[in-house]
Amino acid sequence: MKTSSLLSDVKRVLLMDWDPIGIQNIPDAMTEYDGYAPSICQLLGESRSVEEVYAHLRWIVVDRMGLDDNEAHTMAVAKSLVSLPRA
Repeated sequence: MKTSSLLSDVKRVLLMDWDPIGIQNIPDAMTEYDGYAPSICQLLGESRSVEEVYAHLRWIVVDRMGLDDNEAHTMAVAKSLVSLPRA
């Protein structure tokens, strides 16, 4: 598994596609979501389902960030993450 490539891809998806707090165009905030990437990479490495990745993203948004979740958007991001190349 190309761990560093997967990690970079996950960070990109989190910032450019997921971005629940709307910071993708703020240069000083470009690493805001990087802390979530390792746990997502672990889920992907374990071949977890789209639903499991979605549940993790939703947990981050609702429980960690205290925000309302856009379920359709979060599911689309989960699908993007699961479809990332891992080999």
